[in-house]
Amino acid sequence: MILRPKGNTPRWVILSVDILLSLLALAIAYAIRFDFVQPESDQLQSEWEVLKPSLLIYLVVRIGSFLITKTYSGIIRFTSTQDAKRIFLTILGGSIIFGLVSVIRYFFFDGFFMLPISIMVLEFVFAFMLLLAMRVAVKLLYIEQNKSRGATKSVVIYGAGDMGMATKKILEQDVNTLYNIIGFIDDNKSLQGKYLERTPIKSPNYLDKWAEKKEIDTLIIAINNPHPEKKRAIIQKSLELNLDLLSTPPLHQWSNGEFNTKLIKKVNIEDLLGRKEIKLHTDNIYKYLHDKVILVTGGAGSIGSELARQVIQYGPKKLILLDQAETPIYELSNELNNTFKQTDFEVVIADVSDRSRMKTVFDHFQPQIVFHAAAYKHVPLMEENPSEAIKTNVEGTKILADLSDEFNCESFVMISTDKAVNPTNVMGASKRIAEIYVQALDKNSSTKFTTTRFGNVLGSNGSVIPIFKKQIEQGGPVTVTDERITRFFMTIPEACQLVLEAGTMGTGGEIYVFDMGDSIRIIDLAKQMIKLSGFEVDKDIKIEITGLRPGEKLYEELLTTEENTIPTHHEKILIGKVKEYAFEEVSPKILALINSYAEQNNESMVKQMKALVPEFISNNSVFSKFDK
Repeated sequence: MILRPKGNTPRWVILSVDILLSLLALAIAYAIRFDFVQPESDQLQSEWEVLKPSLLIYLVVRIGSFLITKTYSGIIRFTSTQDAKRIFLTILGGSIIFGLVSVIRYFFFDGFFMLPISIMVLEFVFAFMLLLAMRVAVKLLYIEQNKSRGATKSVVIYGAGDMGMATKKILEQDVNTLYNIIGFIDDNKSLQGKYLERTPIKSPNYLDKWAEKKEIDTLIIAINNPHPEKKRAIIQKSLELNLDLLSTPPLHQWSNGEFNTKLIKKVNIEDLLGRKEIKLHTDNIYKYLHDKVILVTGGAGSIGSELARQVIQYGPKKLILLDQAETPIYELSNELNNTFKQTDFEVVIADVSDRSRMKTVFDHFQPQIVFHAAAYKHVPLMEENPSEAIKTNVEGTKILADLSDEFNCESFVMISTDKAVNPTNVMGASKRIAEIYVQALDKNSSTKFTTTRFGNVLGSNGSVIPIFKKQIEQGGPVTVTDERITRFFMTIPEACQLVLEAGTMGTGGEIYVFDMGDSIRIIDLAKQMIKLSGFEVDKDIKIEITGLRPGEKLYEELLTTEENTIPTHHEKILIGKVKEYAFEEVSPKILALINSYAEQNNESMVKQMKALVPEFISNNSVFSKFDK
């Protein structure tokens, strides 16, 4: 039989119970005073004569204090330490009033205390104990009845600190889903083997035993700033044990400082990177960006939009977001308007390969810093459309670099890609040619030209992550081109932070290479995403091998074999020692390549690209025939 009421207990019932418990506390105090032996009739009559005029005052004080502090207004089954504190102060306040009334009665009326001092002390102790015990008993009864009804989720919480404790309390209060908290796991050896509110704290290695006995089905990560490598390890372990994975948000993401079960979300694939938090030299970045007119091309894209979000926090004089994608740039504009109301920014719809339009933009806004993120980046599409790769990636970069030089911009930062290293496709080769032009131009310009080179970013438009997510939502199959294929990954915010840091470095002409960590097998990524979505690989969602696409590499590189790197003051940013070209040598060749766009002869353009970039060897492509 389930005793738990369907709704919350009415407040008048709780107030009535509190009053009765207070009277019970008074009775217990008198019982102790008389050693639980009935006193003689004369003594009983004498005590009653003292108590009778005080009883009404006692009830008025206790009831009044309950009404003022609203001890009856809380939901009993959610009793917390704050409720205990409120009850203690309420009872103490009433007892102090009794003492004051007693002093007044003794000195100004009949020479008697309102209540004997021993009774007042005992009543205070027992009233507090009874009111608190009643609430704790109801809370425990509610939790036990939830368990007896059969909890729908058996949970282990990773983290036995404040966040873990808060998570436990919130889960126990959830009326929609019944949670059975099996235990905590924590890396802190001093906590292991102890109990937290009757719940055991174990080593992470204990997960295997719980899973083997089928006692758990869910793990919730509840640590405010978990160590990335330890977090990655616990996620990997949970995936191996087929546990559902959830995570609590950091403190600053709680809604109005409050935490509830709606904030507990599924673990993101980004959490599997296990990368340490980036430490930026924010003072340098502030000097670099503050009160400057900044142009971001490709502002609607994954990198461009995140650059805008980060740049705007440093208080630029004006931020210009340029893109030809109308809807995404409109959505970004609304987002920035809502978040950064005081910052002056403007949206420009334009094509970076339109020189007259770009010159108008530079002439009107006079940008001091340019972040050039606009580019075509899809390997298969550019393999089929080389002319567009040249028009946007090469000519667009050349136009912006030339105008930055012409208008004496302070800094020009180009966003490149690891596919520019030993390119096997048109897209990568077009970005390498853009790198060559920017680096060569730096030697003849007062503008500082910098290139940043990094691999794939998680969740960028058209990247493998959103493709896999969509395929999983549709029930599969998840398509992987080759079981051996690997890629480097970093998050979009991480990449953009390093771009800003790199912009403050050097004197110009450098190609900065970001530390991408370890490469990841794409098929492993696919399996992990399927498991994180709550499915079993090849049972619920199948993985299909489709074969390498034209121009696609099995393994990406950040530097060629002839290249090496030198460190900078930032551990995650290295300077690539790449082959440099004289501006007078490459400028005519690049201009000739751009001018060949008019002929729309793909084979002719690709031949010119291979002449400019000798290491460009096509892979699985129709253009392989031009390689010696």
